[in-house]
Amino acid sequence: MAIFYLAGAILCVVLYFAFLKRFTYWESRGVLQYGYLVNLRELLLGLISYRGITEIIQTIYDAFPESRFCGVYQFSRPTLVIRDPELIKKVTVEDFEYFTDHINIALAQDSEPIWQKNLIALKGEKWKDMRATLTPSFTSSKMKTMFDLISNYAKAFVGYFEEHPDEVHSMQMKDVFGRFTNDIIATCAFGINCDSMRNPQNEFYLMGKDITSFTGFWANLRKVFTLLFPRLAKRLQITFFSKRAAHFFTTLIPEIIASREQNGITRPDMIHLLMEARKGRLNFDKTIEETEFRVIERVADRKEEERKKEQLTDMDITAQALVFFLAGFDSVSSLMCFMAHELAINADIQERLQLEVDDTVRQCRGNITYEALSKMEYMDMVVSETMRKWPVGVFSGRVCTKPYTIKPEKEGEKAVKLNVNDSLWIPIFAIHRDENNYENPTRFDPERFNRENRASVLPYQFIPFGVGPRSCIGNRFALMETKLVFFYLLSKFNLVVTEKTDVPLQLGKHAFQLKAKNGFWLALKARTR
Repeated sequence: MAIFYLAGAILCVVLYFAFLKRFTYWESRGVLQYGYLVNLRELLLGLISYRGITEIIQTIYDAFPESRFCGVYQFSRPTLVIRDPELIKKVTVEDFEYFTDHINIALAQDSEPIWQKNLIALKGEKWKDMRATLTPSFTSSKMKTMFDLISNYAKAFVGYFEEHPDEVHSMQMKDVFGRFTNDIIATCAFGINCDSMRNPQNEFYLMGKDITSFTGFWANLRKVFTLLFPRLAKRLQITFFSKRAAHFFTTLIPEIIASREQNGITRPDMIHLLMEARKGRLNFDKTIEETEFRVIERVADRKEEERKKEQLTDMDITAQALVFFLAGFDSVSSLMCFMAHELAINADIQERLQLEVDDTVRQCRGNITYEALSKMEYMDMVVSETMRKWPVGVFSGRVCTKPYTIKPEKEGEKAVKLNVNDSLWIPIFAIHRDENNYENPTRFDPERFNRENRASVLPYQFIPFGVGPRSCIGNRFALMETKLVFFYLLSKFNLVVTEKTDVPLQLGKHAFQLKAKNGFWLALKARTR
């Protein structure tokens, strides 16, 4: 009998050091964290997707309301959640050199260059050089060169519904806006003309859906396998992206570049800007941006101007164009869906925005300009409030790249020493929903961002595009296409709810971004003026 007790004791010791001890990482450093049982409960709930990512983040954020930070575990990986705006500023801006990298998908070296060479995945000095090379392509003046291209697509997109009134009575807006953002990326990032409303089975749309899809058992099994066993996946030639879609995009861009160089073709799109960047012909803008939450990016831009620029290869350009799909296809279409939903259920806000649209139409005599769109204050307020209430990127992650110490500032705090590869989370969704930052945070109220109130919104309490030098480089592009599509849409139609519309909106639990559980179902009703 004694041998069984001994075996049980040994098993307990092994279990503790092999598994449970991992959940003492933050406690041993004086950081507030959940207890053993709560950590085990949260691990199990995460495995069965009992809670959505927003609920997980909100629960963690609310659990330690008086603390500047707290410790959690991504399965068993220690992660420090930063709650305090000043500490967020410290680690993402002032001490950025210690936290230069994102928490990234870990794929085997050289296994999938179209992922590993894009700006999101690059690390350290390689990221800095690539960011410095690409930043001039995403300034406001460069966005202005693509304005007419996007405007024409937005106008044609809305024109489709005028031509097909029988299709607007009940629409899944995620599919509708997904087709629009697909066409914008196709034309601006790949130089290809698509019309995914009139030609729903075009190859570019199908390949885009393939490479951005995270549904389907076998597709997800392939992705999980490459993440858990990257080296084995490389040996077995199992890839994160489907080989068919990867081949399509890696052959498409070089062919377009070769054709343009041979025939002297110039087109106002991202391919042209990246080709110019490769030749060293792009310079940084010296103008001041007009919206407050870009202040941090301007500081980063000035530092980037002094860096040595990367010599872009065709694969580099392909990788950056592809990340447009990964970031723009789903994220921007989701932003559009949430904005459409809020306008449909808040008719007074929609009517006020339409008054501004109508006034702008009159002033421009029907032809919207970049300057006129930029002056639409209420449009900017509505978009900002949508991103506040529904930030598509619900959190932002960083990795500690050099040993770093968070110094104690509050009573009871201890100095926290972070090691290389320790992870940080910035809980954007919870920060945007904190009643200490925004009164009645679940209410949709664009007035939070009017001229008078905007000044009271602290920069690190409104971070829909992330924060610091690693904030989203394409934020101007996303804002421009979102505002344009709603400008044309609201000039012709009212957004209205249907019997399928969820009010209140329910969020899905099986994604790392905001998703509507039952979809975004709305209808369009032609305006009578």
